[in-house]
Amino acid sequence: MSIKSDRWITKMSKQHGMIEPFADRQVREGVISYGVSSYGYDMRVAPEFKIFTNALSAVVDPKQFDPKSFVEFAGDVCIVPPNSFALASSVEYFRIPRNCLTICVGKSTYAREHVRAVRDHRECDAI
Repeated sequence: MSIKSDRWITKMSKQHGMIEPFADRQVREGVISYGVSSYGYDMRVAPEFKIFTNALSAVVDPKQFDPKSFVEFAGDVCIVPPNSFALASSVEYFRIPRNCLTICVGKSTYAREHVRAVRDHRECDAI
């Protein structure tokens, strides 16, 4: 399996709905860029967040989150308090073929603002 090009990503998204909504070019006007790029796709963060904080000293169990350990927030700007982190989802929905592996990395635009995306991958045959 090779690394898939932007042409393949565009074809699969337009013909098979692999990414919806799909931007067939880099959109940059007045926003942090998103859309198909060379051998990749820059996704957007949806305006809904779960901000995890330890203000109430709740124990964080990844299999059963205590509602006291996070605050749900909706808005275009999310301010994350010190010693906290936020969980976000993407605007785009991804239907990745089962024989593909994806990786999500943070954009350098966010990194310059000290925001770090946790690297994640998706092994499609494990689904």
